[in-house]
Amino acid sequence: MPRLINRYPNRVQAIVLSLLPFAVLLAAYLAASHVRLAANPEDKLLPAPATLVEAIHRFALEEDERSGTILLWTDTAASLKRLLTALGISASLGMALGIIVGVIPYMRATLAPFVAALSLIPPLAILPILFIVAGLGELAKVLLIIIGVAPIIVRDVALRTAELPGEQIIKAQTLGASTWLLVNRVVIPQMGPRLIDALRLTLGPAWLFLIAAEAIASTEGLGYRIFLVRRYLAMDVILPYVAWITLLAFAMDWLLRLGRAKWFPWAEPTR
Repeated sequence: MPRLINRYPNRVQAIVLSLLPFAVLLAAYLAASHVRLAANPEDKLLPAPATLVEAIHRFALEEDERSGTILLWTDTAASLKRLLTALGISASLGMALGIIVGVIPYMRATLAPFVAALSLIPPLAILPILFIVAGLGELAKVLLIIIGVAPIIVRDVALRTAELPGEQIIKAQTLGASTWLLVNRVVIPQMGPRLIDALRLTLGPAWLFLIAAEAIASTEGLGYRIFLVRRYLAMDVILPYVAWITLLAFAMDWLLRLGRAKWFPWAEPTR
């Protein structure tokens, strides 16, 4: 009998196993909701499925009387615009600065300690400073995500660049490659999948910084809506919004994973 480490589920088993934790969580919620509502029909902490469906229909399919928009999609568009803008800038900075720090010793000596210090600053601690300096508009929200994410990506790319086999660098220089050509032909192609991995790992913190910024100063967005309705204990709205944010984050991670497999198949695990 093969060892457990050498046993792999087939495709159907993998799908069933991946859905199992979600099914257990859903069953636990339904059971807890039933118990609480049986004891107190007015309980708002764990709404019944019918109440959740009604709230989803109201926010996702019906126009808001005040704004004339469908709130869920308006909030989603606002949040995704901020998040994707910040992640795009962070990825560009991470790739450029990470390679510079990883390849050029003088730049590593100059920038590595500074980037390390930036990555250790709690971004939420400087949120009031951002609002004072950049105002309460979109710039402060995007900057918060960049400050929280970009230094991490820079450090990760720099470390991965420094881990490239020395033989590759030596051979490229032996063949007459300049620093610019070496970076373009040797370093950048190998840093593509590492950059995607870094983006996947920073998706969670990026959403956290986005929601925090929207909760404090915004008029639309997923984080804004959650903190707006919390004063009414509207769990029928909060829970679907949290589930929707989780689904969006999962979809982004899945798309990045697919992109990595398509654009850099040579970097995929062999097992």
